[in-house]
Amino acid sequence: MKRARFDHRLLPVMLLVPQLTIIAIFFYWPAWNAVHSSFYLQDPFGFGSQFVGMDNYTRLWTSSEYMRVARFTLVFTLLVTGLSLGLALLLAVKADKVIRGARTYRTLLMWVYAVAPPVAGLIGVALFDQNIGAITDLFAALGYDYRLGVSYSDTALAMVVVSVWIQTPVNFIFFLSGLQSIPKPVLEAARIDNPSGFRRFWEVTFPLLAPTAFFLLIINITYSLFDTFGIIDTLVKNNPASNPMTLVYKVFIDGFRGNDIGGSAAQSVVLMVLVLILTVFQFRLLERRIHYT
Repeated sequence: MKRARFDHRLLPVMLLVPQLTIIAIFFYWPAWNAVHSSFYLQDPFGFGSQFVGMDNYTRLWTSSEYMRVARFTLVFTLLVTGLSLGLALLLAVKADKVIRGARTYRTLLMWVYAVAPPVAGLIGVALFDQNIGAITDLFAALGYDYRLGVSYSDTALAMVVVSVWIQTPVNFIFFLSGLQSIPKPVLEAARIDNPSGFRRFWEVTFPLLAPTAFFLLIINITYSLFDTFGIIDTLVKNNPASNPMTLVYKVFIDGFRGNDIGGSAAQSVVLMVLVLILTVFQFRLLERRIHYT
């Protein structure tokens, strides 16, 4: 393998400085401020602060509301990640078999990718609205009174549906690319050895998609924990008290609306550590089962 050579020793450092500067400003500095603020009881208007040690963290573990939000976040993450990956994989397998009109078919499946999360939330509000919502009318025809923003379970359902809808095209693109990168001779040999399409997929095709699936697993968990903020903020209609919320949205509610700067900082630190542990677990245990070709 040919190694890159630089004429000057400072050149690689200078090339790294812009990216490292961006990381330091937008990640390390805010992360350090969050850790520092989590040990203080701060005035929201900046008139002073009092060192309270681990009290902000202790209040989290003894708070029934925080535990309820944490449990909902776990269920929400599992549902959104599992449904998004499963639906995208199914659509990618079907799209890979389309011969006529393949470009149009794939475009129709991918166009949702261009919709921003807050816009997707507004579309969800329109679909689940109690007066004009098409999905609400469908539930009414089935004899169920669907109430977005009033019923806890109904609002949770809307969050999951909209989050899965907006994330599925991203997974679809990667899965379809992975399917199309599998060598045709391998698939033809598998077709000869195993006539069962289901077994052929799980024994040959899916193992070859494992690196793509592992990458998407990490991306989807991160999406469920953080990038669904705009969807949740739109769907709860500024009334989070009786509605479900995730941990990242609770950080926003407590910090910017409840003016609990230290408590919200402690929540963000806990969330950051949780994601770090989860990422290490995925790479240490799950990646060992992945074989890259």
